[in-house]
Order: sequence, then C-alpha cells, then structure tokens
Amino acid sequence: MSDFKFACPVCGQHITCDSGSSGTQMDCPTCFRKLVVPQAPAAGSKNFVLTAAEVQMRAIPLPGNGQTAPTAIAPKKFSAGALTLGVLLVVGSAAAVLVVVKQGESFRLKPEDKVLDAAPGTNARPALALPARAVTATNWTLNLAEVKIPDAPANGTVHGFDFKLERAVIQGGKLDLRQGPKWPPEVGLTIHLFADRAEDLAGKIVTLEATRTNAPRVILRWKDDRDQPVTKDFRKGYAARLEFGSVTGNRLDGKIYLATPDAAQSYAAGTFSAEIRKPTPPKK
Repeated sequence: MSDFKFACPVCGQHITCDSGSSGTQMDCPTCFRKLVVPQAPAAGSKNFVLTAAEVQMRAIPLPGNGQTAPTAIAPKKFSAGALTLGVLLVVGSAAAVLVVVKQGESFRLKPEDKVLDAAPGTNARPALALPARAVTATNWTLNLAEVKIPDAPANGTVHGFDFKLERAVIQGGKLDLRQGPKWPPEVGLTIHLFADRAEDLAGKIVTLEATRTNAPRVILRWKDDRDQPVTKDFRKGYAARLEFGSVTGNRLDGKIYLATPDAAQSYAAGTFSAEIRKPTPPKK
C-alpha cells in the first residue's frame, strides 16, 4: 500500500495515510472534526493533495421519549471527476492552506495516537483543580454518644471532598465554616441555629440527635467540575453537637461535630473561632 496526503476541509491540516485507510473515519488532529479519508489518487499523481469529507450528522428518533440523537452519515463515494475537481479546488486555495500548515509539512496519524474528544468547533479546556477526594470517612457516625470532638481546627469531608477549616463566620444564629478565600467557598457547611444573636450562644451546648424532626437547616457546599457552586440541604436525619465558649472581642470560639446522612457520609469535627457579624436587619 502507498501513502498519500489529504487536507482537512475545515482547518486545512495536512494528514498522511496509506491507501488502505480510504473510506474510513478519523478525527482531524487539529480541529477534531470527524472526517472520511478520501480515495487514494491514481498512480502517477502523488504530488496532489486531496480534500477529505467531513462526516455529516443527522438526528434519529430515540425510542420511547420522542427525543433525537445524532448519528453519522457516511458520504457517497467520490467519482473520478469529483476527485479531479477537489484537487483543483485545493490547488487554487493553497495560499489559505499555508496559513495553517507550513509548506511541505503534514500530520502522520499513527495507530497509537489518541485525539482528545471535544465538541466540533470548540477547544477543549483543562479540567479545573478541585479539592482532593477523601479516601474514607472513618470519623462519620450518627450516634453522638460515640463522638469525641478533637482539640484541633475542624476538618472532615463534604460530598467526598476533603474539608479543612480556613474561615468561620457567625451571623445571628447562622454559622458558616468554609475552605477557600472567597464566597462561595470551595468546600464548606452552614448550620442555621435558633438564635437571634451570636452572643446568645456563648457558653451553650447544642445537641441535635439524628432522630429529631424539626432540626435546624444544614447546608453542605462544594463546587463541581465547572467551578460552579453546588449545595445540598438537610432538615432532618443528621447528627450534630456544638459546644460554644465565650465571646472574645468580635469572635466566638467553639467546637463542632456534624454528620449528615448522604451517601458520601459527609462530616466535620474540631474547633473553630468564628468572626461575629451583625445580623441582617429584617425587611420592612
């Protein structure tokens, strides 16, 4: 089998294939469009660069819901006259092709080459850096009798992500524990306690058993792979114990243990020093 060159009809990338690949489909290594390898030129015309055909997509009905899904349509085979016309068009637009690929250069597709899957016409972006996944939630339990809150800054897991306390804020009865420099946090949790002022919680111990039905609202916070904030609410079924110390300046120290009944077994345990903020005045 002999090698021949052809060009991508979208970006002009030159690609080299052997004649045995004619009629098969492949992805362009530059623009990732799906192409059909053209028929090899006749003997004696090796210097010509052919143009591949882009695979056309059409919608086909899906059973049951009336929706459609794209499927590839293989183009018709080229006649000798069509191939000649394609060659002339490529030669006539050589100046435009050279903007994309230097003269004499082509891309040789090897069997071991892998092309990143991307939507047609888009550039694939690297995955966002997300908090590390926790291996296990060994300290998770809904039985508060087994809980011993450690004397270390609160940490744990939220929706399977490692959580390490970096900032704590309390406003009225709303306590926010968060990881990350800005709002919304990379990972965090919020518990809405029944208190009008943070100072009212000083010296108090709040115990919320998993069997309680009118429990304060708990919100887990994290970000998805598109860096968009995600929340999950709990109004029952979780277990929590909070031990508040005294107010010092504008801060309220305390300890927390919280475990929620989600599949990821989210929990947080340890100490915090929360910045006290004035409650938002009620709307008139």
